[in-house]
Amino acid sequence: MTNKQIPSVSVTYARNGSSTKSNELGMRVMQERAFEKRGEQYLLIKSPPASGKSRALMFIALDKLHNQNVKKAIIVVPEKSIGASFNNEPLSQYGFYWDWEVAPKWNLCNAPGEDGGKVNSVNVFLESNDKVLVCTHATFRFAVDKFGVPAFDDCLIAVDEFHHVSANPDSRLGAQLGQFIGRGKVHIIAMTGSYFRGDAEAVLSPQDEANFDTVTYTYYEQLNGYEYLKTLDIGYYFYSGSYADDILSVLNPNEKTIIHIPNVNSRESTKDKIKEVEHIIEELGNWLGTDPATGFHLVQTSDGRTIKIADLVDDDPAKRDKVSASLKLPEAKNNRDHVDIILALGMAKEGFDWIWCEHALTVGYRSSLTEIIQIIGRATRDAKGKTHARFTNLIAEPDASEEAVTDAVNDTLKAIAASLLMEQVLAPRFNFTPKNTQSAPVEGFDYGQNGYDPNGNNVGFNESTGQFQIEIKGLAEPKSEDAQRICQEDINEVITAFVQDKTVLERGLFDEAMIPEELTQVRMGKIVKDKYPELDDEDQEAIRQHAIAALNLTQKAKEIVNNQSNDDEHGGSTAFVDGVRKFAMDVRDLDIDLIDRINPFSEAYAILAKSMSEESLKQVAAVISGKKINLTLEEARDLARRALKFKNERGRLPDILSPDPWEKRMAEGVAFLTVMKERMKSESTNG
Repeated sequence: MTNKQIPSVSVTYARNGSSTKSNELGMRVMQERAFEKRGEQYLLIKSPPASGKSRALMFIALDKLHNQNVKKAIIVVPEKSIGASFNNEPLSQYGFYWDWEVAPKWNLCNAPGEDGGKVNSVNVFLESNDKVLVCTHATFRFAVDKFGVPAFDDCLIAVDEFHHVSANPDSRLGAQLGQFIGRGKVHIIAMTGSYFRGDAEAVLSPQDEANFDTVTYTYYEQLNGYEYLKTLDIGYYFYSGSYADDILSVLNPNEKTIIHIPNVNSRESTKDKIKEVEHIIEELGNWLGTDPATGFHLVQTSDGRTIKIADLVDDDPAKRDKVSASLKLPEAKNNRDHVDIILALGMAKEGFDWIWCEHALTVGYRSSLTEIIQIIGRATRDAKGKTHARFTNLIAEPDASEEAVTDAVNDTLKAIAASLLMEQVLAPRFNFTPKNTQSAPVEGFDYGQNGYDPNGNNVGFNESTGQFQIEIKGLAEPKSEDAQRICQEDINEVITAFVQDKTVLERGLFDEAMIPEELTQVRMGKIVKDKYPELDDEDQEAIRQHAIAALNLTQKAKEIVNNQSNDDEHGGSTAFVDGVRKFAMDVRDLDIDLIDRINPFSEAYAILAKSMSEESLKQVAAVISGKKINLTLEEARDLARRALKFKNERGRLPDILSPDPWEKRMAEGVAFLTVMKERMKSESTNG
C-alpha cells in the first residue's frame, strides 16, 4: 500500500506527574476538585477515562452519608462489568476518614438472577440499615417504575457513564431524573468520560441541567499530568479492498493493541467476523495453537517472537468466557507481557482497563462520538515505559463503482468531524476576553518571552491548569448565567453540532466558492439559535463567537505545528501553545472579524489530501459538488440581519457588486428576501 498513515492530530504533553500525585486524604487532583463541591445537591463530573471518577464518587458519597443527612447511596452503572469499579476500597489507609464498603449482596451487578428479582432487592435495601447499593441502569429504572420516586427520598443517586442517559421522552432514566429533580428530595451525582453527552441527544432538559454544578477535568490536564505517556496521535487511514489485507499497514505487532473489527452490518465488514479474525491472525504470522490456561491464541511473527492474542469476537461462550476471565486476572494488571493484542467487536470499550494498550485500532466509522472517546480512552492510560499511544480509524476509500458511494463519502466526512472534535477535546481550555483599554494581565498566566503587551495581542497560558487566556478585539461577552456557563463548560457541545452538520462539512472542505463567514457566522449562528432558543440574541452571538474562536484557534495552531515539525517529538510539549501564540502574534489585530474570516476546515482538507488517493479525493469532491446548495429563507433572514448591523456600522447597506465576497453575500441575502416579499405580495393580491 502506497499511502502512509498521517496523524491528523499529534499532541505532546509535559509529563509533570500531577495527575498521579495524591494529597493527604489520598485524593488525586481531579478527585480533590470534585470533593470541594461535595456540598452540592446536583453535581456533574466531566472527566476522561482513567482519571479516577469512581474513587471521586466514593469520597463524596461517604461525606454525604456521614455529614449531610443523606441516608443511602445508590450507584447506577450502564452494564454489570462496570460494577467492579465500586468494590470495597480501604480509603482510610491513604488518609481518608472512612473506608468504602459495599456488602456483597448489595452489589447487584455480581448477584445472580434477572432484573426482575434484583428490582425487589432494591426495595429490601431501601428498608434495610445498609448504606450502599450498586446496580445497573436497567435495574434502577425498573425499581423507580415499581416503587415510585418518593421511595428514594434522602438518597444519593450516582449515575456512572451518564452519557447513556437522554432527555428523549423514550429514555426512562432521563425522564426519571427529571422527576427526581422536580421533587427535590434526592442528591444526584452524574459522571461521564465523554465530552459529547448523549451524542446528538441532550442528556437532560436545559432547565434540569441548570440545577447541576459542574466539575470539569480536561483530557489536557489528565495527560499533561502523567508520569510516562508523552505523545498521543490520532489519525484516520484509508484502504481499498478488504481491510484484513491492509491491516498490517497500520498494525505494528510490537505495540500492545486493541483491534475493534467492524460491526457486521457496516460497509467495512465482510459479514463473516470469524473469518476476519482468522485472516488477521494469518497476516500476523504462524498460528501455534491456543494457550490451555488463558485461551489466548499463540502466533509466531516473522521476526521469531511469539505473541499472545485474546479473541473476544468469537462468541462461543466457553471460549469467550475463558479469554475474558484471563484478561481480568489480578496478576494481569501489572504484567506487560500477559497479552499482546486483543481482538474485539462490541466489547473492550467502556470501563475496560488494560493500562498497557499503546494502540487502539478501529476498523470502520463509528457513528457515536461517545464510543470513539471511550475507545481512545483504552489507549490513554499511563503505564511504566509507555511513552507513546495512538488511535487509528481505518476507513474504506470511496469506490466509484460502488452503489453506496454516497455512504462512503458520508463516512469519510464523519471521520473528519470526529477527528476535529478530538482535537478540541485534547487541546487546552480557551478563556476569551474582549480586548479594550482596561485589559490587563491575569494572574497565574505566562504571556511568553516578551510578557504582557497592553497595546498588542496577548496569549496567556497556565501550564498547571492547561488554560489559555486570550484577548480578542470586538468579542461579545455572555451576559446571562446560562450563557456564561455554556461559554465556560459547553463550548465543545456547540462545536460538536457545527462540525457534525453535513452541509457545513461539505462546503467547508469542498466548495471553493464558499465564503468563510457563511459558515462561521450564518451556519454557526443558526446552530446556536436552534440549540439555545431560550437565550436572547446577544447571548447567542457571544456563544457563537466563543465557539468559532476556540475551533479556529485550534485549527490555526495545528496548521503551524504540522508545518513546523516533522520530527519524532512533534515539536515538544509546548508546540500547541507556541502555535496559538505564533498565530496571534503574526496578525496585526486579533479581532473577531479576522477569526470569522478563517475557514475552520482548511487544515482538515490539507490532511485529507495527503492521506487519501487523488482519485478518491476527486470522487468525494464530485459527489459533494453535485448537491448545489441554495439559500434558505432562514439563511437569507440571517444575512439580512447581519446586513442591517453592517449598515449601522458603515452607514450604508452591503453592495451586491462589492469585491468583498462576504459583503456581496449579505447583499444577496437582502435581495433574496426582497424578491420573496414581492412574490408573496403578488400572490396575496392575485389570491
